[in-house]
Amino acid sequence: MKISHVLTIAGSDSSGGAGIQADLKTFTVLGAYGMSVLAAVTAQNTLGVQGVYPLPPDAVGEQMESVFSDIRVDSVKTGMLFSAPIISEVAAKLHKFEVNNLVVDPVMVAKGGSRLLQEEATEALIDKLMPLTTVITPNIPEAEILTGIKITTISDMKTAAKRLVSMGVQAAVVKGGHLATEPVDILYDGDKIKEYPGKRWQTKNTHGTGCTFAAALAVGLAQKLPLAAAVQQAKDFVSLAIARAVPIGHGHGPTNHLAWLEKQK
Repeated sequence: MKISHVLTIAGSDSSGGAGIQADLKTFTVLGAYGMSVLAAVTAQNTLGVQGVYPLPPDAVGEQMESVFSDIRVDSVKTGMLFSAPIISEVAAKLHKFEVNNLVVDPVMVAKGGSRLLQEEATEALIDKLMPLTTVITPNIPEAEILTGIKITTISDMKTAAKRLVSMGVQAAVVKGGHLATEPVDILYDGDKIKEYPGKRWQTKNTHGTGCTFAAALAVGLAQKLPLAAAVQQAKDFVSLAIARAVPIGHGHGPTNHLAWLEKQK
């Protein structure tokens, strides 16, 4: 059996709920072989982010060289990249190795408000990473920053998704978790819009949902699912992980990545 290989390029979350830890859990549960390139180390827990320590861009690039020179990579997911120099290095390596399936989670701000992407790095993300992107997965605040569009309705989300594609990505999923109504996600693939309705679970255990969604989407693409089906699988995966979250810590606990395995029994 040929197993898909998926690489995450992101930050480390010491509490295990988000970042590369969440990504690797997601890859494994969905049946893919996971690899990781660390762009930064964070000191964080369910209460917030206490420290951010970015790696030198050369160290990030060398990790990528090590992986790509030896192992087939079927898809790549990026998360917290933190700075313009790191984004530039990552983009250069992705271009060098001709990555075809790239899921970009434009991580900007943690749930507690700590910045995980320097303000001046947004331009680098737009100019250097988005043109290489298969699908970008911003939440509403991130989509507002990237597009300059104020988003309060599903119609606004559709406009933002179209704007993101016009900015260079192949497809965009604008996630609706920040809507005042039920959380509807919007996919625009450059041709048509598709809505993904969801249920809002009354829980504070949502740490790492964005990372988990993008990681699950990267697995779907690596496993050659059509984009619309890969988005649906990712939404189903993260929704179940939220619904069956187990309280951990004293703040926003993580989702339950193992819920997907329990569902299969």
